[in-house]
Amino acid sequence: MGSLELVCPAGSPAMLRAAIEAGADSVYCGLRDETNARNFPGLNFSPAELTDACAWAHGRGAKVLVAINTFARAGAVDTWRASVDAAAGAGADAIIAADLGVLAYAHESRPDLRLHLSVQAAANSPEAIRFYAGTYGVKRVVLPRVLSAPEIAALVPKAPVEIEAFVFGGLCVMAEGRCALSSYATGRSPNLSGVCSPPEAVAFDRSADALIPRLGGLAIDAYAPDEPAGYPTLCKGRFEAQGEAAYLFEEPVSLNAMSLLQALRKAGVTAVKIEGRQRGKAYVARVAAAFRAAIDALDRGEDTDAYERLLSDLAEGGRETAGAYRKRWR
Repeated sequence: MGSLELVCPAGSPAMLRAAIEAGADSVYCGLRDETNARNFPGLNFSPAELTDACAWAHGRGAKVLVAINTFARAGAVDTWRASVDAAAGAGADAIIAADLGVLAYAHESRPDLRLHLSVQAAANSPEAIRFYAGTYGVKRVVLPRVLSAPEIAALVPKAPVEIEAFVFGGLCVMAEGRCALSSYATGRSPNLSGVCSPPEAVAFDRSADALIPRLGGLAIDAYAPDEPAGYPTLCKGRFEAQGEAAYLFEEPVSLNAMSLLQALRKAGVTAVKIEGRQRGKAYVARVAAAFRAAIDALDRGEDTDAYERLLSDLAEGGRETAGAYRKRWR
């Protein structure tokens, strides 16, 4: 049973260096355009920066994975093809993609470029995984965040590729239409333009009684003055339905599955992934260091409980969950 590969986010060259210096085995990043799902101002890489980053990472034994994980727009597919070419030219170790056309182009034009299937493809069955592996030569699948640990254990032996699973950060499902919600409120969504709930569309109304977050002018929640509030995305809004105010889509909490590292490794998972390219180098350095220490402790046969508590204050809205891994949510 091998050690888990630690895959960390890199929203900038500085963040990439911080992640690797803190113990990341691999980093994932994106180019500075709409071809990746974190297309925020001030983030991401130019082709030249990506080339330099790959050389720097490889010199330290780390890998660089490039997310080209949005869905190509009709009439603009050359932008996505150019990103594939740029990633290959920079020396990236793999690209992470979900769009069938992007996968097909990469598989046919860059046969030596390793392909990973993005979580956005939502492949969560052996049949789906075998399709992507057989059709496009995909070597690794990033699982959607809707499977329990036992379900992953049942899936891995039937999958002909490596399996990667999210273990920390934003609990974003990125499937089943939820990413389309942002486009209704703001005109932009991560599936197409790479931006979820863009900052210019976010506003907060504060009074003595409540804090009201708004997205594109729409009120999506109401917090008591002392209630923790995370970044407002429409899928995490609290709405009234059938006489009850509740989180209909997703609760505004952060994923922390460090306690499940042993179960995931035993299940045969190859890599564990940290979310958060938009967060910053101090964040990624701290999270990477904690997971590096936990994975190393696991390899030594030690308990990892002490490491899990190191990151609780980083949780969105001040709350954590093991998410679907333990199927405790509604």
